[in-house]
Amino acid sequence: MADDHARIRAKVRLALEAGGWEVCAEGATAGEAIEVAMEHRPDVVLLDINMPGNGISAAQEISRRLPESAVVMLTQSADDEDLFDSLRAGASGYLLKSTDPAALTDVLRGVLSGEAAMSPALVTRILQEFRAPSRRVLRWKPAAVAKLSPREWEVMELLAQGLGTEDAANKLFVSPTTVRVHVSTVLRKLRVKDRESAFRVLRE
Repeated sequence: MADDHARIRAKVRLALEAGGWEVCAEGATAGEAIEVAMEHRPDVVLLDINMPGNGISAAQEISRRLPESAVVMLTQSADDEDLFDSLRAGASGYLLKSTDPAALTDVLRGVLSGEAAMSPALVTRILQEFRAPSRRVLRWKPAAVAKLSPREWEVMELLAQGLGTEDAANKLFVSPTTVRVHVSTVLRKLRVKDRESAFRVLRE
């Protein structure tokens, strides 16, 4: 188990041990997580994301070097970029720290049985990601596509459909601040001053 907050590690350890698990080692950074995982080769590696060295990087390295160990993220971040980056890194689950500690033991046992550990709110996000794409308002010019990332494109598409910043954030399971940052980046990349100008550049 790796998390840079000792109090959280102690809370999770108590819950796991009460449920019959043995916590064989702890770490506070991504580097320590990789080190103790390689030393103990645990059944499950429980990782925070926002710790020094980045938990997603640790998940990728541990998944590569210890494919027999199940990696599960335990984080405060409900950001879908963190979610999908974690899954691409090899994580078998993604749990929010709001998860009931008493339920954590059963969820992790499910992981050992081949089940995915996922907070319910995030399951909906995954389903939305793989459903048929929504109505497209913007028809992208090739030059614009080359400048924008897929997430920036998604943000602008939702805003072009008439959604406000908060509505777009809720649909993407990110914070309104994250949406504003993406918009600011788009404006800078397209060298325009406002959203309407950006829409004009992006529309054919």
